[in-house]
Parts: sequence; structure tokens; C-alpha cells
Amino acid sequence: MDRDMNEMTGLQQKTLKKKNYGKTKLACYLGFVTQAITANFAPLLFLTFYRTYGISYADLALIPLVFFLTQLVVDFLCARFADKIGYRRSIVVAEILSSAGLLMLSFVPDLCPHPLTGILICVVIYAVGSGLIEVLCSPIIEACPFENKESMMSLLHSFYCWGVVGTILVSTGFFALFGTANWRILACIWALVPLYNVVNFAVCPIEPITEEGEGMTMRQLLKTKIFWLFILLMVCAGASELSMAQWASAFTESSLGISKTTGDLLGCCGFAVFMGLSRAWYGRYGEKVNLTSFMIVSGVLCLISYLLAAFAKWPFMGLLGCMLCGFSVAIMWPGSLSISSSRLPKGGTALFAFLALAGDLGGAAGPALVGNVSEFFGENLQAGLLAGIIFPILLVVSVLFLRKTHKTTA
Repeated sequence: MDRDMNEMTGLQQKTLKKKNYGKTKLACYLGFVTQAITANFAPLLFLTFYRTYGISYADLALIPLVFFLTQLVVDFLCARFADKIGYRRSIVVAEILSSAGLLMLSFVPDLCPHPLTGILICVVIYAVGSGLIEVLCSPIIEACPFENKESMMSLLHSFYCWGVVGTILVSTGFFALFGTANWRILACIWALVPLYNVVNFAVCPIEPITEEGEGMTMRQLLKTKIFWLFILLMVCAGASELSMAQWASAFTESSLGISKTTGDLLGCCGFAVFMGLSRAWYGRYGEKVNLTSFMIVSGVLCLISYLLAAFAKWPFMGLLGCMLCGFSVAIMWPGSLSISSSRLPKGGTALFAFLALAGDLGGAAGPALVGNVSEFFGENLQAGLLAGIIFPILLVVSVLFLRKTHKTTA
């Protein structure tokens, strides 16, 4: 019997080796690029919406709030239904919805009596797709037979950064050539990316994250004390990253007095480039670095970056704050996922869904806090960014508590 089991195991290993998981990586990489487009295209248009439709800063804050709250709901539903529906069906639907939402953004706001309502309808549609991508791509990669999963996870998430860079560069170039008035055409162009990736996910090999019946249930996770610490980490990671990322374009233009083109290239794009470089570096050398120590240092750097932006008297200080923030937040989201999955290896889809939910909760709360504090202080975005320091502070405290109480060596 043992011999038969060994033969079956060997056969399974040979079967896994024959499968082309490079296609799976490509599909997941483009999945994160899709998520980057849906999360960052609308924020590049904040001031355009402000000037064209007369939408206030406080109302503009509803765009990222609705985006991430929608993802939050999707994350929760994924924890219950993703395994039953199947990863492949779910991820294909995700790409279709992402494409449809971006396409609708080009005309729905102008058809509605209140343009903000039309924008939010489109945001909800592509946020559902983005939420599914966020929940499913990480466990899809985790389930593939790759070595050094922490580095692979960081490399995967680096493609979100390169997606942000591409979104900013292409959008900025498009606006420079054709003007921001033609942003609706660009929305249609961006819709082609997730549409193309439907084919990739339809044919690539996808393995289950845990064997059937072995994954932890939602109730088991909720009763696990350390799980709640991981939830807090993800909330802080999401808020630390998105509070700066979602407001960087408006901040550089309105608070620093920089042109939109220069601000988007040096502020938004600088943020994404440094975040991508940090994740790519960790993807290459991560096995030699203590993850929790790296996250603590990153949290401190993030705090410094927010202070630089909040008290910037010269444009270069604000731009430096944006770039440093990108580098510092890079490890927070994938690092929190890696720590959590290594400590709760049977967490399965439910664990990744709840972690994504927590990250989206932070992604909704952070930008909303910045927007509303800015509005309270007379549309002063620097005051809003100063309020954002609470998130990297909480993250550092949480990681220190994790190291002290659970003696993790991750």
C-alpha cells in the first residue's frame, strides 16, 4: 500500500511538472495589472471631475470609499462561496466585470442626472471584479508548486505597482497629447486589458489552495486569536498604502502647485515605481531578509514619508514624501499575507478572503479619512495626510506585538 501511495505521489509530481504554470503566473500578473487600472484610473481624474462636474473633495472621497467597500463585500462573499463556485469561473467573471465597469465609465456619468451617481455605479461594477481578483490571485499563486512562496508573493504584488506605473504613464501621455477632455476614450482603451486576460485565465492551470475538507472554516478562523492580529495588520497596510496613493495626484497639483503632468509623473508614478522596486527587490532577495524586521523598518519610513508630505514647504519635499511612501508600504500588504498564511497554513480561501477584506477596509478608511480631514480644514490636503500617520504607527506596534508574543521568525 505504501508503495502504491509513493507511486501515486510520484505520478502527481510528474503531472504538476508537465503543467505550464508560467501561464498561471502571466494571468495573475495581468490580474494585478487590471486591479491597478481599476483602482488608480479614476483618482487621476479627481480634479477633472471637480472642475467638469463640480464634485467636492468630500464627495470625491466617496470614489475610493465605494471602491474599497465594494471589494470588502466581495471579499466576505468569497470566503463563503469561492470554493463552491470554483476559482476559474470566479476569476473569469472578475475580468469581465472589470472590463465592463471601465467601459461604462466612459458614458454612464454623462447619462445620469447626477454625474457622481453614474461614476459610483461604474466603480461598483469594476470593484466587484477587482475584489475577486484580489482574493483569488494570491491563493492561485500560493497553490502553484513554486519555491520560496514569500518572494513569489512579493513578486506577484509588484505587478500591481507596475500596473500603476503603466496606468499613470499611459494616461499622462494620453492627456498630454489629446487633453483630459478625452478621458472617456482612454477608459475604453483600459477596458481592453481585463478583456484580454479572460482568455489567459480560461486556459491556465489552477490548483486548489487546500485539499477538499481540510481548509479552516470561517467560524474556526474567527475563533483564532492570532487571526485578529493579522486582520489589524492588513487594515493598517491597506490604509498606509492607499491614503497616499489615492490622493497623490490631487496633492501634488493643489498643495504643491505642480502641473498635473509633472505631479502625476513624479508623485503618483514615483510612488508606484518605488513600491514596485521594493517588492521586486524582496522577490529577489527576500529569503535573506527577516520579514517582520523589514516591516517594522518600513513602517517607520512610512511615518516619515507622511510627515514629509504633511509639512512640505517646497515641492521636492512633498514629492520625496510620495516616493518614500511607495518604497515603505511595498512590503506591508504581501508581507502580511505571507506571515498570515505561514502561521495559519490551513486557512485556505477563507483566510485570504478575510485578509483581503481587512486590506480593503483600510483602503476605504484611509483615503476617506484624508479627504474628510482635508475638507474640514478648508480643502487642505496636507492636513488630511497628517491624519494618515495613525496607520503606519499602528502597523509597527502590531508587528512588534506579534514578534513579542508569538516569537515569529518570518
